[in-house]
Amino acid sequence: MTVRTTVVVAATAVALTAGFAAPAMAAGADTHEGTRQAVRAAVKDGVPGVTLSARDGRSTWSTTAGVGNLRTHAPRSADDRYRVGSITKTFVATVLLQLEAEGRLSLDDTVEKWLPGVVHGNGHDGSRITLRQLLNHTSGIFNYTADETFGRTYFLKDGFLQHRYDTQSPEQLVAIAMAHKPDFAPGTDWNYSNTNYVVAGMVIQKAAGRSYGEEVRHRIIEPLHLRATSVPGTRVTVPKPSSRAYSKLARTATGPTYDVTELNPSLAYSSGEMISDSADLGRFYSALLKGRLLPPKQLKEMKDTVAVEEIPNAGYGLGLIDRKLSCGVHVWGHDGGIHGSSSVAVTTADGRHSLAFNFNGDWSGDTDAVIEAEFCGE
Repeated sequence: MTVRTTVVVAATAVALTAGFAAPAMAAGADTHEGTRQAVRAAVKDGVPGVTLSARDGRSTWSTTAGVGNLRTHAPRSADDRYRVGSITKTFVATVLLQLEAEGRLSLDDTVEKWLPGVVHGNGHDGSRITLRQLLNHTSGIFNYTADETFGRTYFLKDGFLQHRYDTQSPEQLVAIAMAHKPDFAPGTDWNYSNTNYVVAGMVIQKAAGRSYGEEVRHRIIEPLHLRATSVPGTRVTVPKPSSRAYSKLARTATGPTYDVTELNPSLAYSSGEMISDSADLGRFYSALLKGRLLPPKQLKEMKDTVAVEEIPNAGYGLGLIDRKLSCGVHVWGHDGGIHGSSSVAVTTADGRHSLAFNFNGDWSGDTDAVIEAEFCGE
């Protein structure tokens, strides 16, 4: 299954994947050999390195392959922290649903109610768009990362190397989208738009009185003890332990490889700036699906999916993707991409079997194969 759910759509045209428990095996058998093979295949396909962690019941398992640094050939670590891109969206949707559960807002509220005049221009009308439509990408709001000038400035080599440390405000990102016409009338179609989650982050700040990042820390990171997870804001580095991140910074998957580890993630804001590691991501999605973060009503809302042609055998809920794998298992989660980093985090519906992994390159590798191997392998 391929869906472009990156916070920044890599100019290499890589389509990051978000897939979504395995059959019982004989005692003593290696239930993860298929996953190891899929990880090694990704490295053979050109991914510099992979780090992966899985949990099934009380059993945890990690593996790595390839390198975390092309210059020194240092290996990747199972404890690597990395930029998770659009996986941030599930954290944001969870906070908004918590605010709804507390009676501080309703997902049927309009964007205009919370952000007067922000979503306006060229046919955009925040008074016709609900918060729910932001979260399930049925708002029709133009995706700011699809703007041609933004792409040249932040995704291609010359622009990125000159502007990698620029700070962007969420208002500036939304303004880029407002310079374009909407993709469709609200509620009539589906299209993935990072602008939706920038606006959602702004709504959180208005409703809660502090930034979405502070709310994520207070409501999710601290209660779950996610020690490797952070909302960096404008910090350009990735905390240690971590590996380098690599990109082609081109419209093709060939040519020179560039170290893109350092960048100002404000260009993603609440659509994809967060940093985590595989163990933390597994813990987060497991807790979410087990109902530890949301009341039953809100979790049900989150899992109410919209069928979309771009995601075969899957649907998009509120910051959460449900996918039926080849073996019939349903898995819930999200993928994420940002310069030099492609990540996936998924879990079974009961939260017992979780998987999270990262490629430190954004131009190659089959994430679907890794997911299928872990959940459907024999």
